[in-house]
Amino acid sequence: MALKKKIFSLAAPVALLALSACATPFQADVARFQAMPPPQGQSFVIQPADPANEGGLEFAQYAAIIGQRLSAQGYTQASDPKNATLVVLVDYGVDHGVEKIQTTPGFGPSWGWGLPYGWGWGGWRGRYYWGWNDPFWGWGDYPDVSSYTVYTSHLDMQIKRAADGQSLFEGHAKARSRDDKLTELVPNLVEAMFTNFPGRSGETVKITIPPPERR
Repeated sequence: MALKKKIFSLAAPVALLALSACATPFQADVARFQAMPPPQGQSFVIQPADPANEGGLEFAQYAAIIGQRLSAQGYTQASDPKNATLVVLVDYGVDHGVEKIQTTPGFGPSWGWGLPYGWGWGGWRGRYYWGWNDPFWGWGDYPDVSSYTVYTSHLDMQIKRAADGQSLFEGHAKARSRDDKLTELVPNLVEAMFTNFPGRSGETVKITIPPPERR
């Protein structure tokens, strides 16, 4: 086997292991404005801000997650929406994405180590080290250009007092990602929204959600 092939046969498994071990945490920018009363068992009902989502199964799934988080804070989900003391309005979505261009240096067969001067097949390439500028390995000098799409997702949540419609909480969570799967994005946005809930009024914070553990 040529030395060039040996190098890549050893390097490829290492590169694959490195990629498989990497998991990107979820990051969101969260802005909150709040005048929430201390939780004393106030009851709540969750409704879509967009009437088109009324009665939808997808909205019901996300509402259930939000309901669990509010219950964990000490609020109670109303058995009858008409008797709720708090109304929670929820909106979510993801855009169509923006294409980004990424340029990286070409990947050659050497990683900065050199061989003794004069080594080679009969000495005919002996004045070069193995490196980026070796004409015999010139294919490694060309940069790699690739494109990918970045999506922006959002979760907006408003809590009103049912009696008079007074706004008690307004939260906005926004994140960028390489995919547009709402079934993964919305739960992460909810997690970010409820991190240190209800938060300091008027403050925008960056929340990092660790990736799920690999099993």
